[in-house]
Amino acid sequence: MIELIVTERCVSCDKCVDVCPTNVFDPNLHGPPHIARQSDCQTCFMCELYCQEDALYVGPHADRPEPVDAATIVTAGLLGQYRRDSGWDEWKDIYPNEQWRMETVFRRAAEAANR
Repeated sequence: MIELIVTERCVSCDKCVDVCPTNVFDPNLHGPPHIARQSDCQTCFMCELYCQEDALYVGPHADRPEPVDAATIVTAGLLGQYRRDSGWDEWKDIYPNEQWRMETVFRRAAEAANR
């Protein structure tokens, strides 16, 4: 479930707003979007995949929010971990429109999570 937007990293591009299939975020004209409907998050990680600034943290639990400490999440290197582990950006320069092939992305992320 989406847990955190690190405002210091967010560039307010609103890609997370655009890609979220359940409209969890509300855009903010004056800064980072708001997590407006956290309980609607399906933990699909689309927001994290598209966040090039690694400003979002999506926790592993889909059924309940979890208390998080932003400093701990940043220090632990958890921001953008799903995108990195899935190889989401690996082919972006060669096949810029191939990210819809989610099967490989989810398989690699599951393998990384089980290590």
